[in-house]
Amino acid sequence: MSLKNKITSIQEAKGNRPLAALTAYDYATARILDEVGIDLILVGDSLGMVVLGFPDTTHVTLDMMLHHTAAVARGVTNAIVIGDLPIHSYDSPEQAVKSSAQLVEAGADVVKLEGGINQVEKVRAIVASGIPVMGHHGMLPQRVLEEGGYKKKGKTKAESCAILEGAHALQNAGCFSIVLESVVPELAQKITEQLDIPTIGIGCKAADAKQTCDGEVAVITDITGSYPWFVPPFANVNGDVAGEIDRAAREYIANI
Repeated sequence: MSLKNKITSIQEAKGNRPLAALTAYDYATARILDEVGIDLILVGDSLGMVVLGFPDTTHVTLDMMLHHTAAVARGVTNAIVIGDLPIHSYDSPEQAVKSSAQLVEAGADVVKLEGGINQVEKVRAIVASGIPVMGHHGMLPQRVLEEGGYKKKGKTKAESCAILEGAHALQNAGCFSIVLESVVPELAQKITEQLDIPTIGIGCKAADAKQTCDGEVAVITDITGSYPWFVPPFANVNGDVAGEIDRAAREYIANI
């Protein structure tokens, strides 16, 4: 299936079926996710923490993203591969286009960037260059140092209005979908209902676990239990990979 048809399929899923997205940073994981039918595979700059051991995503460089995007792309046939634009790789429209082209050359189908209204010109420039863009609004991990931590977004009327306005601006600029991160459920649902493009939530579910977006994205290590040192409170851990590695390594040592 062509990329155009894949994106059309993602957009047509809105209101018809939930979209499933997961992060991947290596060939093997990406191939497994692709074979089980994941819609979207995000090479997220979260690799800074769960793969490279940094305290946050602000240490991730474009070279790192290119390396991991290429590895993931080699394992994917059916899903859409999304390459994260890391911090300071899209400070201007010109730089955004250049960095996006490098990610696509490495194997990404589309790129993702963080921010709302302030990113409109960059989104337009990337889309005009022929590269599809996924937006990312709400809590923005690349601004964690500026904001002093990870905080739920949309709690005040002013913040809620700004996020809603930004989501509409991203859609109008040409984004084919938008990730909403750590947005209060009521606002996430409102944005989802108002936009024509799909929303992919992370940390936006209601207390009763009701989905408020058109789909969900999770960091792969959260659902597999392969990064036990920190698990977000909204994550559903469906495996114990860390425990199995521990067991296998101890058994290996004992059998030498």
